[in-house]
Amino acid sequence: MSIDLKQLGMFRVAVVTPELRVADVTFNLAAIKKTALDAGQLGASLCLYPELGLSGYTCADLFFQPLLQQQVVLALCELARFSAADCPVLVVGAPLAQGGRLFNCAVLIAHGVICGAVPKTFLPNRGEFYEQRWFASARERNTDHLLLAGDLIPFGEDLLFQADQYPELRVGIELCEDLWAVEPPSGSQALAGATLLLNLSASPEVLGKRDYRQQLVASQSARCLAAYAYASAGPNESSTDLVFSGHSLIAEYGQLLAETERFRFDNQLVLADVDLQRLVGERQRNSSYANASPQRQYRVLSFSPPAPIVAKLLRPVNRTPFVPDSGSERSERCQEIFALQTSGLAKRLKHTQSKNLVIGLSGGLDSTLALLVCIRAFDLLGLERQGIHALTMPGFGTTKRTRSNAEKLAELLGCTLRIVSIDAAVRQHFADIGHAETQRDLTYENSQARERTQILMDVANQVEGLVIGTGDLSELALGWCTYNGDHMSMYAVNTGVPKTLVRYLVDWCAGHEFEGEISQVLADVCATPVSPELLPPDANGEIDQITEDLVGPYLLHDFFLYHLVRLHYPPQKILQLAQHSFADEFTPEELKKWLQVFYRRFFSQQFKRSCLPDGPKVGTIALSPRGDWRMPSDACVELWLQQLETL
Repeated sequence: MSIDLKQLGMFRVAVVTPELRVADVTFNLAAIKKTALDAGQLGASLCLYPELGLSGYTCADLFFQPLLQQQVVLALCELARFSAADCPVLVVGAPLAQGGRLFNCAVLIAHGVICGAVPKTFLPNRGEFYEQRWFASARERNTDHLLLAGDLIPFGEDLLFQADQYPELRVGIELCEDLWAVEPPSGSQALAGATLLLNLSASPEVLGKRDYRQQLVASQSARCLAAYAYASAGPNESSTDLVFSGHSLIAEYGQLLAETERFRFDNQLVLADVDLQRLVGERQRNSSYANASPQRQYRVLSFSPPAPIVAKLLRPVNRTPFVPDSGSERSERCQEIFALQTSGLAKRLKHTQSKNLVIGLSGGLDSTLALLVCIRAFDLLGLERQGIHALTMPGFGTTKRTRSNAEKLAELLGCTLRIVSIDAAVRQHFADIGHAETQRDLTYENSQARERTQILMDVANQVEGLVIGTGDLSELALGWCTYNGDHMSMYAVNTGVPKTLVRYLVDWCAGHEFEGEISQVLADVCATPVSPELLPPDANGEIDQITEDLVGPYLLHDFFLYHLVRLHYPPQKILQLAQHSFADEFTPEELKKWLQVFYRRFFSQQFKRSCLPDGPKVGTIALSPRGDWRMPSDACVELWLQQLETL
């Protein structure tokens, strides 16, 4: 599969720690050129190198040697000639003289042109650092240009670089200590539109610094709503008093995308595809970003990066964005979500002074999770569990397995179990409206769902309690619920939990919150296929109506939901990301088919979401019209389907 990164709004960045010899400019130049070619073959559009990488960071008083300074200038000119061919944009570190002062600079070179030089602002002069001995701060420059081999080059900490082929790509540059300062220049650069922040660094290694550096880079990328690339000097720097590790990183909006292996003496480079389109979207939706202003005015210079076609993405794309891959992280998230659900329900119980809850218990995943939340909320408030009225309401499609699990669970948990068959009531309803029982259509199914809701509401009146909704976030997205049936309740505890996570939550409860026979029942619930059980079982008494055969795999729909609602990606991008993630499980035709189903259902079923009952938000996505998602119930889906049709 060929991927046009530019079309996807992505940009491939390489951070490089090349081999180095202190003060050997010729050797360092060759290493930069070699790694640039290597990165270019891997599809990189920009290569970032460490601080003072042409000379070496640890030259000390040799920085004052005219010969070294002259060789650095010649090397920059050679890199400009080198970059005129099909080469990534190069951002290299160099000591450069201007106005009788020496500056520690980052130089951006693209398509045969030295586009500009950015001097370092914050010069550390403590402990092992003596930079003020050799360099002047950017604040001490006295002109906007410097003379480099007879050419005037834009010069200053007020430079930003705008890609002429990528409207979303604007580059800001800072150097090492600039990031560690109280107010890093990158913050103002981001407010001025920089989506990719670069840092040329020479950060020596000491105990604990690796973790702090990771946190610093990741948190700055989050604070700036940007991608942040950090290239650090390696162990080939002088070890007279310090050791450098070459710990280079790429982060995006708080997430670490890639990092190099430390303490390697050979060339080290890693690449990542940063999602510029996502970053622009995050900024548009962030009122704090919109209301802030940069601290200074910037000169914006244009440059021309290559836009390669690549074979695969170099960024993590989680197949299950709601479910962490790591077992420990997944367990922590389940614990947090369960606590949020429980606290939300407990608050509602305290406010209404209710001592009774009514819940329809089918023996499926959603109602089981909702019941467990009720149990823990009652325990939290010191209420008697008999106040939880669990109603199992067998109908035409109820199987022995789900009914047995529902009844066992209610009894084992100490709830008040009530069994109310709906068969006779639904048949009477069919007779009242003139509907043949053999006509197993939408009316046949929804009549059962609404009969159950009527029973729950009336029982709630009897016991002066609240009806607890069991439907989940994925069902709300697809509209896979009966309007004024299971769609309605007095408090919906699962409304923020996607289907792919519900199973993990029930499984986590089985292992962490409950034990013994209760855990065994919960395990069997987890192993039961997802079904509304509104059509009769098969000849063997097993579930014959499988939800995912009808609406599609929840694995895909939750993937689509995350990228549409959380990231606001267009159909073309969602489909390509799905092809990248599910190539081993679904064909491109299947992915396109289910994505079309998702869009049609998501748009056509908004009217159900426009009148949702209350329920707690637990993750980054919620569909409540009072919270995260506002959408007209009669919005047209054609624009999105048309883009899919052209693919």
